[in-house]
Amino acid sequence: MNIQQLMKQAQTMQKKMKEMQEEIAAKDFEGKAGGSLVSMIMSGAGEMKKLTVDPSLLKEDEKEMLEDLIVAAHNDAKSKVDAESQDSMSGALGGMPPGMGF
Repeated sequence: MNIQQLMKQAQTMQKKMKEMQEEIAAKDFEGKAGGSLVSMIMSGAGEMKKLTVDPSLLKEDEKEMLEDLIVAAHNDAKSKVDAESQDSMSGALGGMPPGMGF
C-alpha cells in the first residue's frame, strides 16, 4: 500500500469518526438509579436534558440519598454514552492498518 492510499484511508476514517461523534451527540441516553426512583436524560454530548425524581424522595431526611441517586443516574447515562461511543469508534477503526489507529 502506498503513502497516498494510506493518507486517503486515514482521511476517510477521520471523516467517519467525526460523523459518528456527531450522531452520538444528537442521541439521548437515559440513566436510572434506585430502581427508577431517579432517572435522567442526557444527550450524547453530556448535557443533562431532564431529571425526574419520585415524589417519595422529596423528604428532608431523604436528602442525602436523593443526591446519591442523582449522581448514580448521571453516571449510568454517561456510561451508556461512553459505551456507544466506544462501540462506534472501534467499528470505524476496524479497517485501519495495524499501528494506524487514532
